[in-house]
Amino acid sequence: MFPQRLDAPQAYNMAKAMMDGFNRHYRLFRTESARAKHRFETADWHGQQRAQRERIEFYGLRVKECVKRLEKEFKAGAQPMEVWQQAKLHYIGLLVDHHQPELAETFFNSVTTQILHRTHFQNDFIFVRPAVSTEYIENDEPAAKPTYRAYYPTRDNLQDTLVQALEHFALRCPFEDLPRDANAVLEALGGRILATRWRANFQIQVLSSLFYRNKGAYVVGRILNGFNDLPFALPILHNAQGKLVIDAALFGENDMLMLFSFARAYFMVDMEVPSAYVQFLRNMMPRKPRNELYNALGLAKQGKTLFYRDFLFHLRHSTDKFRIAPGIKGMVMLVFDLPSFPYVFKLIKDYYPPQKDTTREQIKGKYQLVKQHDRVGRMADTLEYSEVAFPHVRFEQELIDEIVKFAPSQLEISDRDQDGEVEVIIKHLYIERRMIPLNIYLQEAFDSDLADPAAYEQMRRSVVEYGNAIKDLVSANIFPGDMLWKNFGVTRHGKVVFYDYDEIEYITDCNFRKVPEPRNEEEEMSGEVWYSVGPRDVFPETFAPFLLGNDAVREVFMRHHADLLDARYWQAQKDRIAKGHVHDVFPYDQERRFSHA
Repeated sequence: MFPQRLDAPQAYNMAKAMMDGFNRHYRLFRTESARAKHRFETADWHGQQRAQRERIEFYGLRVKECVKRLEKEFKAGAQPMEVWQQAKLHYIGLLVDHHQPELAETFFNSVTTQILHRTHFQNDFIFVRPAVSTEYIENDEPAAKPTYRAYYPTRDNLQDTLVQALEHFALRCPFEDLPRDANAVLEALGGRILATRWRANFQIQVLSSLFYRNKGAYVVGRILNGFNDLPFALPILHNAQGKLVIDAALFGENDMLMLFSFARAYFMVDMEVPSAYVQFLRNMMPRKPRNELYNALGLAKQGKTLFYRDFLFHLRHSTDKFRIAPGIKGMVMLVFDLPSFPYVFKLIKDYYPPQKDTTREQIKGKYQLVKQHDRVGRMADTLEYSEVAFPHVRFEQELIDEIVKFAPSQLEISDRDQDGEVEVIIKHLYIERRMIPLNIYLQEAFDSDLADPAAYEQMRRSVVEYGNAIKDLVSANIFPGDMLWKNFGVTRHGKVVFYDYDEIEYITDCNFRKVPEPRNEEEEMSGEVWYSVGPRDVFPETFAPFLLGNDAVREVFMRHHADLLDARYWQAQKDRIAKGHVHDVFPYDQERRFSHA
């Protein structure tokens, strides 16, 4: 109900306090993101990783600060609803010329839902729908950087133009040979541009800020020529001498999707107008949901907001039912999905088999660890929600029975809002991109008969990718714990990604041991473990019986990844990490790298 008058003086002050809280948050977020440039220039990789972890906590801290201020100064929880309605309208007024209105709306929601009862979680009091458009926002201040720079080269000065575009970033560390690298980019571009007719609008658009992640800085842009649009990204790395080199040239939507994958750490990007960056990236990757782009830019709360809006929209326009997800059931997590929606929903069970010595809090801690960690393209990002309500009529009874059996503490079935609609309310859950479980993907190959070249190639590629995934995780100081095929999934690009986090450990916290030689015949013939095993002892050679029962799988695995069964491999990686070495993990194939790097 729209208020007839804006006559509550405290309403404006409350709105202003919330806006102050958001502006403080974004100022700190942006400052930390901008510092990534200096950390890259000085090769401060540990500092970069630390900043990536710490930045994730910024949002929650600022929300708590703002809630505390509202209660202290205005006794916000005791204010009548008319005041809160007016506060929202005043807040909308403050957004008119704002450069991050969508983020500010989400911040308002985060604060307000901490104070008001959930019966008021509707558009009169919070932003169920956005109120302010993000289209065509630009910072018009004289000293401001534009969202992107446009360059208009000729065939004669294309290389020089590319050099100029890179020099605009003003990195305080010299390139080894920038003209050489620019030429390598043009050679990689090949006939895509040079051999085609250049139309009147031919231009190169480059986002004004570099994208920093781990040990790399990425130039992101696109080439426009007539109706054709070619996205590109240029990774910049330090070489062994400390000079900068362009390491590769990535072109096309698929390369961009790999770079901005949900299985990688968030970028550090200095953005005055984040919606403009998202729009630019969306033009490059139209299949990429906006929520995942906000996530990739480190704006996880906005990603969650957009995801939930998309999810509710999908629910309204679909009729299929939630079901137990296909695949082998987990011992710790109960997983369900909606067939028409490309995500899975995971909740922690109330109890676990004896071999799972863990607790709900420990499991939540593992998921938070992954959120804060470099996921190196091998660990799925998760969205975490509490008190999520689903329409009861959309649940298969078998799924309801499963939750009642294994996670009753997480389930409420009621008409909580007193609106005549019975809901299934899940107290806490994780949501992540749906993938094909690796064990099912392999079984598909077996069922097709490995004598078929296509089936054999599917098996071979999967096993090689599985080993690569584990080695990438190792390089990021992550031991998966449970390495069974069922705990890994295959993405639409054929990448193998780990998604079962309840047993992960840091490599540096594990003891990698070789199984001792038996001291006598009795020990040799024993079906039991006869040697002492500590809580974090790992015996890599024992992986084989669980993984390599199929002869064809064994042959491929031993040809490519036999070292994963050797304790010495794991110990060597542990020693390197303990000495402070930060591994290079590339979001592109090794063969794409330029030879000079």
